[in-house]
Amino acid sequence: MAGGTFVASGGGRHYEGKVTAFVLVTCFVAAMGGLLFGYDLGITGGVTSMEPFLIKFFPAVYKQMKDETSHESQYCKFDNQLLTLFTSSLYLAALVASFFASVTTRMLGRKPSMFLGGLFFLVGALLNGFATNVEMLIIGRLLLGFGVGYCNQSVPVYLCEMAPAKIRGGLNMGFQMMITIGILIANLINYVTSKQENGWRISLGIGAVPAVLLCLGSLFLGDTPNSLIERGQHEKAKLMLQKIRGTMNVDEEYQDLIDASEEAKKVEHPWKNISQSRYRPQLTFCGLIPFFQQLTGINVIMFYAPVLFKTLGFGNDASLMSAVITGGVNVVATFVSILTVDKFGRRILFLEGGTQMLVCQIAIGGMIAAKFGISGEGSLTAGEANFLLFLICAYVAAFAWSWGPLGWLVPSEICSLEVRSAGQAINVAVNMLFTFGIAQVFLTMLCHLKFGLFFFFACFVLIMTIFIALLLPETKNIPIEEMSRVWKSHWFWGKFIPDDAIIGGYEHRTSP
Repeated sequence: MAGGTFVASGGGRHYEGKVTAFVLVTCFVAAMGGLLFGYDLGITGGVTSMEPFLIKFFPAVYKQMKDETSHESQYCKFDNQLLTLFTSSLYLAALVASFFASVTTRMLGRKPSMFLGGLFFLVGALLNGFATNVEMLIIGRLLLGFGVGYCNQSVPVYLCEMAPAKIRGGLNMGFQMMITIGILIANLINYVTSKQENGWRISLGIGAVPAVLLCLGSLFLGDTPNSLIERGQHEKAKLMLQKIRGTMNVDEEYQDLIDASEEAKKVEHPWKNISQSRYRPQLTFCGLIPFFQQLTGINVIMFYAPVLFKTLGFGNDASLMSAVITGGVNVVATFVSILTVDKFGRRILFLEGGTQMLVCQIAIGGMIAAKFGISGEGSLTAGEANFLLFLICAYVAAFAWSWGPLGWLVPSEICSLEVRSAGQAINVAVNMLFTFGIAQVFLTMLCHLKFGLFFFFACFVLIMTIFIALLLPETKNIPIEEMSRVWKSHWFWGKFIPDDAIIGGYEHRTSP
């Protein structure tokens, strides 16, 4: 069934076609790769606040948490490097996997990468669910990381290449929507399983379910026309393009894909090429957007939310329920971004979200400073706890309609075919590197910086908002093979793009 016609507006070519049910279903199945990442983000913080889990694997943390004679600051209750290694080891593995996934995605296609991602995650979830010692936990986390690395490399690229330009932003954000749904489901499961003796095993083991769904779903997906052309399967590519566009008249778009692919084949070393000056904007944004995304402080809230709320005196059940509430806000706000990104554009969401996050971070830091001070001794009244939860929800909402989904959308849509795999690998690697770093040092930073941690992240939110305001052009409705036109017309990036980079509506490039 057709959902309506579309044209690529905003300076790009106009391609004939419709928004078909086939492309919507295909993108929905592929976006399930986000469930894996989201489920892990949500499940980990809840599990690490469950007492049976701490007693079995991290008894030192449990003893410190329960020691009423200790004058340990509230900020330092969970400061344990082995505990944070359990959380952060996944992201280190995902960083390494992203480079292998880049090669797999380019040489074998986007579809096999998604299948491998699901398979790695499945084995890792089962290992964690049946873990008997810390070593099994860490090995399982590493395999989960490989799954996340492969999915985060292939799914955003797949969605961008399958989607028509006019709704590319909304469909690509399906990946972020699945991440937020995964977080919410994980929070709900944690709330239920926290009341059971071995509930942590159920929480960790259920991660196998979205992995199985992705593995099965990927078997029935077709690969993207761009990937098929890249691997020389031109007839299949044209048939797939006709199927996803809902029309037989795809000659113009098909020819543009062929031309872009031919130019891309002249590039033998995409990793070397992306460092050339003509790809300076792509390299900059593929590196800095994921860097800034992690320094919003969002993962502090997402995978340490129950621990953070517990530290602030919410109590065990209350802390898990507060995490469920923030997870629900995350889903709703991401849906808002899907509805607005192709109407209002990327820049306005970035700028509004950045401003709202900045205000919330300062308010949260100020409130915690007033109530707990430097010593970390203090408590929150019911009203104050509710207001703090409101501020955190407002912050999560701002992230969920700006840096959350756009952090995956923009890097995946700005790279031309010959550097797309390299660009997305850089995006995933930087994202995972700083997710790993922040996960590993957050509890220590909370212990030493105390409420200043929130001001630390607020400073970065200010810097990144100014960065977007000055340097990111609007990319909505522009076909991904025509992005060089956008960079060429930009006040700053235009000087890096040579005149021969734009010929007949697509980019002309030569290898060095």
